[in-house]
Amino acid sequence: MSAVNTIWVLVGAALVFFMQAGFAMVEAGFTRAKNSGNIIMKNVMDFCIGTTGYWFVGFGIMFGSATGYFGGFDFFIHGNYTKILPSGISLWSFVLFQTVFCATAATIVSGAMAERTKFSAYCVYSAVISCVVYPISGHWIWGGGWLAQLGFHDFAGSTAVHMVGGVAAVIGASILGPRIGKYTKDGKPKAILGHSITLGALGVFILWFCWFGFNGGSTLSMEGDNIEKAGRIFMTTNLAAAVSTCTTMLFTWFRYKKPDVSMTLNGTLAGLVAITAGCDVVTPTGAALIGLCAGFAVVLSIEFIDAVVKIDDPVGAIGVHGVCGALGTILVGFFAKEGGLFYGGGGNLLGIQLVGVLSVAAWVGIVMFTVFQIIDRTVGLRVTKREEIEGLDSTEHGLANAYADFLPVVPMDNLGSQVETVSGVMAIKRDIPVQEAIPIKVVTEESNSNKSVLTKIEIIAKQSKFEELKTAMNEIGVTGMTVTQVLGCGIQKGAAEYYRGVPVDMMLLPKVQVEIVVAKVPAEEVVRTARKVLYTGHIGDGKIFIYDVRDAVKVRTGETGYDAMQGVDDI
Repeated sequence: MSAVNTIWVLVGAALVFFMQAGFAMVEAGFTRAKNSGNIIMKNVMDFCIGTTGYWFVGFGIMFGSATGYFGGFDFFIHGNYTKILPSGISLWSFVLFQTVFCATAATIVSGAMAERTKFSAYCVYSAVISCVVYPISGHWIWGGGWLAQLGFHDFAGSTAVHMVGGVAAVIGASILGPRIGKYTKDGKPKAILGHSITLGALGVFILWFCWFGFNGGSTLSMEGDNIEKAGRIFMTTNLAAAVSTCTTMLFTWFRYKKPDVSMTLNGTLAGLVAITAGCDVVTPTGAALIGLCAGFAVVLSIEFIDAVVKIDDPVGAIGVHGVCGALGTILVGFFAKEGGLFYGGGGNLLGIQLVGVLSVAAWVGIVMFTVFQIIDRTVGLRVTKREEIEGLDSTEHGLANAYADFLPVVPMDNLGSQVETVSGVMAIKRDIPVQEAIPIKVVTEESNSNKSVLTKIEIIAKQSKFEELKTAMNEIGVTGMTVTQVLGCGIQKGAAEYYRGVPVDMMLLPKVQVEIVVAKVPAEEVVRTARKVLYTGHIGDGKIFIYDVRDAVKVRTGETGYDAMQGVDDI
């Protein structure tokens, strides 16, 4: 055994495992909040189901030596795998490393089928991918099977992992159908925005970081020539991702008139997926060109899938993993230093890469089409319309809100004798009666200025103008206000925006809503001051609404009308 190699493989396995967190964040961020808990649950369970299934039967199918097409059955891994074990590492280190790759293939499908798939159906097809689909094609590529014997090159899994997940995703999403409201009656796509671009971006950064374990760890050794090789793999992996990101950003800037954030994040993942097959055999220049190709391909493929084929893929998994996985594998035939078309190797390697991509795509497509059809006709693949509209968090998991606040709530049962009922309403007992604790001026009919008109002014303004507005209101004597952060739009329907090239029907912009009730200060002065502060002359300055208020009651003293609106000095 080699301590260096063992540590290298186990660290790589840990990094690939942590990719589950990245995928969970990307998928949750690019979908709506009402389905976030469901997304997280699926990402947890596909790893757990995949781990168990791969240990039970998947590893034997993938690394057994029965035939070039099927490894063999070895339940719970009791066989002798000495011949296929990399130098210096134990069987169980190798099994763990392969297990986390298997789970990655299964989790890719989750994003493309998000927001409308039954959780029970997801568990079933996730198990099938981990136990059968991935191990068999993995045997062809990495287990000494017929593609490996041909000379097919997929170093860390552009095809073996990512395209397998991408092909399964396109089959599942097409059978499942689009989300409610995704397409108009005439078939035009509508943008359904994800709820947290920040969460999605954090997931992309985690995946980028973990990809160094995904690709670099696939050397399975840190001795001899692999020392230099690992450094080169890190370099090509990082460079392809960076170039792809820049390409996607510039391409969407040109295409949509603004750089698209979510598509650019997809561009990062596209570059990582594309370089995975050839990261060990291409030069930095070749890696940059592969990233360039992936940056264009991910935009065009996601647009094509969404607008032409009309397959609803909320996170772009089909374009990122399916299309760019296949593209990156094929590009090895062009950019490999040994055997690549651009290095004088002729078309032999390119032909083998094409055969490998097509055969794996056919295998996954046929099997997963059959699996999805069986699931759809038995347990059912899609939730009901009511469940989809309400959200899968509540209907599938009984989760009221995946983002429940963190404020401490005191259970009423723990208040004991401190709680008493007043006219059927729960109230807290006080040590001192309210009448003794707070000096109260008795307000008579004559002294109370109820006849004074109370006016409510509601101001909708830009967030950037709030501090200036607050100061101006204080200067004219406004004694209080209620402020709310809101989203909204006026007659312009918000600024024209695009989400992955699809126009957003109505763009709700962040605003601040200020509510003021005045009695002493003239309403006209409040309106005049607010207009003076908020005016810029451009669309979006805001609106002011004016209402008559019937009455007001100060809870502490019981005062009403004019008196309720004044401070202590005015009473």
